[in-house]
Amino acid sequence: MPVQSSTHYDIPKTQNAIVFEEQNGPLMYKTDWPVVQPNELKPGEVLVRIAYSGVCHTDLHAWLGDWPLDNKLPLVGGHEGSGYVAAIADHTNTTLKVGDAVGVKWLADSCLACENCRRTEESNCQEAKNHGFGVDGSFQQWCVSYANHLTKIPDGFPLDAAAPILCAGVTVYKAIKNIGGNPGDVVVVPGAGGGLGHLACQYAIARGYRVIAIDSGNDKRELVKSYGINEFIDYQSEDIVARVKELTDGHGAHGAIIVASGAKAYEQALDYLRPKGVLVCVGLPPNGEIKVDVFFTVFKQLQIKGSYVGNRQDSIEAIDIAARGKVKTAYKVEKLSNLPDVFKRMKDLTLVGRVVLDCE
Repeated sequence: MPVQSSTHYDIPKTQNAIVFEEQNGPLMYKTDWPVVQPNELKPGEVLVRIAYSGVCHTDLHAWLGDWPLDNKLPLVGGHEGSGYVAAIADHTNTTLKVGDAVGVKWLADSCLACENCRRTEESNCQEAKNHGFGVDGSFQQWCVSYANHLTKIPDGFPLDAAAPILCAGVTVYKAIKNIGGNPGDVVVVPGAGGGLGHLACQYAIARGYRVIAIDSGNDKRELVKSYGINEFIDYQSEDIVARVKELTDGHGAHGAIIVASGAKAYEQALDYLRPKGVLVCVGLPPNGEIKVDVFFTVFKQLQIKGSYVGNRQDSIEAIDIAARGKVKTAYKVEKLSNLPDVFKRMKDLTLVGRVVLDCE
């Protein structure tokens, strides 16, 4: 039976969860993973009954240990969880109530008092906690999260459709805001048919941009075409720089949002951007570096911006746009136990859109 909203939940002692104890180690499907009980919650913490969890490339990076940062071990990964508030710790100041539909995101918590938090850059808080990295995440049925950073999911918005918006959607929405362009500007999206890319295309269109999609394969071409995007460049068979310039009458693009997993996409963007063009870095290829020609970067007044995840308000806006039907996630629902195979397809770059795990 699907997880339902309720004013009371019978909370078990154990649950199903996917756990790994070492980087690139076995992904173990546990049926006896402990559930934090309501009386064990600390002020500010919330127990969420997870219904669905999206699978993000960051989850793969965390498992493989690709990043120059250490995650906790053992770890329950996942950070695109959607579900219902099941319990709230005593002495927690919040408007949330048991039964509210909420989203569990990458940013689990922050201090809300430092300069970064005051400037709405909570993700750069020195005290920030991240689901599926520093604290256990959404690849389980009962997840401890934090009241200050849970995002309410609008009534009527299906939880399986909402899950990928909580990371992929929020991340690319913030990246598009970082371009700071005008309606009609040309934005290139390398990796357009992937989990982040197909959402980036739609949020860019919703903001009035003209999108040029870069990816490979007919499935991904047809996916982006369904959003009204007819300018598709196959990176396996076409000269990307030449083709972007051809499609823009030699001027180049105003912006590029790199959600592809290869480092080459960054350097290509610097060649096809027009003067004052903006390169927004989102994808995190292992050991990726950007080789920059200083002369032409200065001469063309190019901007290179790193874009992490959105803040609390970005999350509300991204969810609202999707709930109103302006952005739709291309996804398929699979069992939680399928995660190892999902990671394999992700590594092979054969996934189209997003996979959402049913945590029931």
